[in-house]
Amino acid sequence: MNPVARVAVDVPLAHLDRPFDYLVPERLAAQAVPGCRVRVRFNGLLVNGFVLARAAASEFAGGLQPLTRVVSAEPVLSAEVAGLARAVADRYAGTLADVLRLAVPPRRAAVEREPLVPPGVPPSDRLSAGTWQRYVGGPAFLAGVTQGRSVRAVWTAVPGDTWCVEIAATVAACLAGGRGALVVVPDARDVARVDAALGAALGPGRHVALTADLGPAKRYRRWLAVRRGVVSAVVGTRASMFAPVGNLGLVVVWDDGDDLHAEPQAPYPHVRDVLVLRAHRIGAGALVGGFARTAEGEALLASGWAKALAAPRDVVRSAAPRVAVATDDAVLQSDPAARAARLPSPAIQTARQALAADAPVLVQVPRRGYVPVLACADCRASARCVTCAGPLGLAAGGPDAVPGCRWCGQQATGWRCVHCDSDRLRAVVVGVRRTAEEIGRAFPDVPVVTSGRDGVLAAVPGQSALVVCTPGAEPVAAGGYGAVLLLDGWALLARPDLRAAEEALRCWFAAAALARSGTAGGRVVIMATAGVPAVEALVRWDPGWAAGRELRDRAELRFPPAVRMASLTGTPAGVAELLAGAELPASAELLGPVAVVTSPPGPGPPPGAEPVAERMLVRVSRADGPALAAALKAASAAHAARGSAFSAAARAGVRLDPIEVG
Repeated sequence: MNPVARVAVDVPLAHLDRPFDYLVPERLAAQAVPGCRVRVRFNGLLVNGFVLARAAASEFAGGLQPLTRVVSAEPVLSAEVAGLARAVADRYAGTLADVLRLAVPPRRAAVEREPLVPPGVPPSDRLSAGTWQRYVGGPAFLAGVTQGRSVRAVWTAVPGDTWCVEIAATVAACLAGGRGALVVVPDARDVARVDAALGAALGPGRHVALTADLGPAKRYRRWLAVRRGVVSAVVGTRASMFAPVGNLGLVVVWDDGDDLHAEPQAPYPHVRDVLVLRAHRIGAGALVGGFARTAEGEALLASGWAKALAAPRDVVRSAAPRVAVATDDAVLQSDPAARAARLPSPAIQTARQALAADAPVLVQVPRRGYVPVLACADCRASARCVTCAGPLGLAAGGPDAVPGCRWCGQQATGWRCVHCDSDRLRAVVVGVRRTAEEIGRAFPDVPVVTSGRDGVLAAVPGQSALVVCTPGAEPVAAGGYGAVLLLDGWALLARPDLRAAEEALRCWFAAAALARSGTAGGRVVIMATAGVPAVEALVRWDPGWAAGRELRDRAELRFPPAVRMASLTGTPAGVAELLAGAELPASAELLGPVAVVTSPPGPGPPPGAEPVAERMLVRVSRADGPALAAALKAASAAHAARGSAFSAAARAGVRLDPIEVG
């Protein structure tokens, strides 16, 4: 048997990002299989690693160190996932060790010793297109998935609650063709909905759901069932993008614009990009879906890699609610004060009509909390803490409430403005709890519930109630909402971020899709300026038009996804040192530097704060994206190899394709 093991050691240093050869002792020859966990001696220390392959000989001229021990003979790292991890590390200028930490969960020895559970009853071969018949090319897409072809689509879902059933039908088609399927959704509530739909479509024991709240043992048990081939279908959140599904034939990502799909740990991969890369590498089908469409999804269509999967306009119109802008010209003629009102008369009237019909009303508020941002009532300057200069806000309501600092928590008793010496405060932004309090006074006999960071509701009954929530925390109402009110649209549109309009529209579509259809009385009222492209797209329910416009604008300005971009953040000396050592492509363009003040979350840095870091953006053509990643990784590796692991350069972080370009 091959006496050499090629091992990926768990050492996240860029200059050591390669396999190392070890000698396999005779006593470990049968256990040291490709994919198993091992312990090896590296630079005098015992470290973990994975056996990538066995070889007959090594190119290393000196003597090889032996494997210290095999932690487990279970081959937890498949060849397909190992290759994917290598490709992801290269794309994002990261290391294989960092990606493998995301891909393979920690071992649970007791779970590995449990007996195999036989798979459930195979799904029926009698498949139905169901609601996929509403989409142009929907039945053909299902047929391609069943036949194992590399069908790829960007899917604009019809508003309503059938999207999870449509995902389940696609997975059933894939399994009927003898291949596995992987579905990744933003949060645990979406997992629960797709999990229920898969259970109904596939029967018991044919799929597993993977989420972080399962606990280590339960999650590892389900993950191991996938790796051993007991089940062939997975639905989960972000970490599931590396799930070791055997013979993978379909990957699905739902609501790819949700920032929960962006991994916060190095090398910061995005679910959509990883699944697209995974499908491309192995020739699998891919489905990128949502009620809205991202610029990245539009770019996949423009490149020809995927085809559009959408319903005809008459089908969309019959399923979508009626959308009105509270400040359009007709409203302003009859009520000139509607432009300044936070809850103008059309919104109040729409809510009353829905409540009178015993239907719930959803109220979406862009900000959490009570009054998260305060300012001087006289000069309108931002109210700051005298201790740390952090922003002041109110965590609870009432006329006697004392404002507190959102950074240090210190109460601002006796606050006075440093500019005009006034002691009066006003709200700059009103949060979800204050909104619930205000709406409760406007509708005194109607129950008011909130859903947000302090407690997210999964569902509410289909009866008269006011449901106030933040974006992404909307509960599903039985039978749909009678009305949806989208408050403070300007707060989402005015964010200083490249994706502000796209994100605002995504949040609005997600909430509006929970309303009943227009023919069933569903109404949506948005408090925003009429004529803004994002608002116009919502009124017309045309996410494809908005995504196409967004992609054209970004291409003209040379922003992602029309180009590849890297963000370098660190001390000024660290960023300069890293750039000086990088052989950037000829198309590279430097933007910046921009000062970055590291501080707790708030509306902005305090006045006069000294920057402790800076950020530099590097953009190149899409064709030069791999060269940019390789250059930045080589520069980081060169510094580490010279022993400058604690130098200024080590404090310059690299992020490829950042989701925030503010």
